[in-house]
Amino acid sequence: MIVYLHGFISSPQSHKATLLHDYLDWLGRGGEWLCPAIPPYPAEAAALLNDFLAPFAGDRLCLVGSSLGGYYALWLAERFGCRAVLVNPAIRPYELLQQYRGEQLNPHTGQRFTLGPQHMQQLRDLDVPAISRPQRYWLLTQTGDEVLDAQQAIAKLAGARQTVIEGGDHAFIGFENYLAAIVAFADGAAADAMGVAASQ
Repeated sequence: MIVYLHGFISSPQSHKATLLHDYLDWLGRGGEWLCPAIPPYPAEAAALLNDFLAPFAGDRLCLVGSSLGGYYALWLAERFGCRAVLVNPAIRPYELLQQYRGEQLNPHTGQRFTLGPQHMQQLRDLDVPAISRPQRYWLLTQTGDEVLDAQQAIAKLAGARQTVIEGGDHAFIGFENYLAAIVAFADGAAADAMGVAASQ
């Protein structure tokens, strides 16, 4: 199962989510893709995602998280012991989103919400000090990201598989070129699960 986690002020209809869904559909594997709508408030997002993923925990699960979705994917991958592909992930969103404190509008959904200091603390509460089992992670990042510092992700994911591309932007130019590799990485999670089952 591949679960896509969209970024801040985005939705399940985001460009990268749609590309991945359409590719899996083309492979005849559309039923292996899920993309929940993530609430704007971190504590609500964490609770929803925890409950949403619990039925799949330990069962061939791979997360694909973009930007803030990458931050959530990191927390969830450590929590559930699954694989994760992190695409231009936010590493310190509690610092980055300070500039978005106050009333916001999600143009994709029309939802209005207000961020305050408590929401920055909620993000801090989800911080992963260090990753375990780096082989479960794949970092896809572009140094031209105008929103996030790619070096933060490179340092955080030290020891993990990393694809660092010079240039690009926060949207991750050329994401469609990595769809097959992402599915193959996710299929590795399925192989891991079968290997564990076979050894028991």
